[in-house]
Amino acid sequence: MKLRGEARGMSLKDDAAYALAKQGKEGLERVEEELEKVGCPIKYAEIKTLGFYPVGWRAISLLAMQKVFGWGDEEFRELGGFAPGNSLIVRVYTKFFHSIDLVVSKAPQMWGEYFTRGEFTVPDYDVEKKYAVVEIKDLDLHPVFCRLVEGYLATIIKMVVKPEEIKCREIKCTFEGQDRHQFKFTWR
Repeated sequence: MKLRGEARGMSLKDDAAYALAKQGKEGLERVEEELEKVGCPIKYAEIKTLGFYPVGWRAISLLAMQKVFGWGDEEFRELGGFAPGNSLIVRVYTKFFHSIDLVVSKAPQMWGEYFTRGEFTVPDYDVEKKYAVVEIKDLDLHPVFCRLVEGYLATIIKMVVKPEEIKCREIKCTFEGQDRHQFKFTWR
C-alpha cells in the first residue's frame, strides 16, 4: 500500500473478470474475503472502470488471487493475455493499430491511460528480425505483475502481427537488482 501512483479501475475489473471466468462467483467472493482480511476491502463490483485507484491495490488484488487460488506464473501470464480483450482502451487503440511501428509510437500514451506512474518505452524492435524489447521504469508492484505484463504485451503483439508463435521473457527485473524491467519478445 506504500506504492506511489494510481491505476485505472479497469485493471482491477480485469482481475475480477478473469477470476470469475476461471473460478466462478464463489472464487471471486473468496478473493474479496481475503482482501478484507488484509485490510484492503476491494469490492470489484463497486470499482469504476475509468476511475483511478492506488496502484498498490492492483498488487494486493493479484497477491490475493495467488493466495486463494494458488496461481503461479502461467496463470498470471494468462490473466495478462485475457486483459487486452477485456479493455475498452485497448479495443479502441487496436482498431487503429496496423503495424508494430504504430504500436511502438502509441505505447507510452497507452501506458499513461492506465497508470499515473512509471515510464513505458520500446527501446529496440525490428519487424524484419521479428523481435521487440520493452522497458518499464519506476513501477515495481510484485514479480507476479511481471508475468502479467508478459502475457499482456504478448497478446497486444499477437493482435497486430498475428504470428504463428510468440515468446516472451523478462531479461531485466528490479526484483533481481536491475534498475528497470525489460522484456524481450520474439515471434515467427
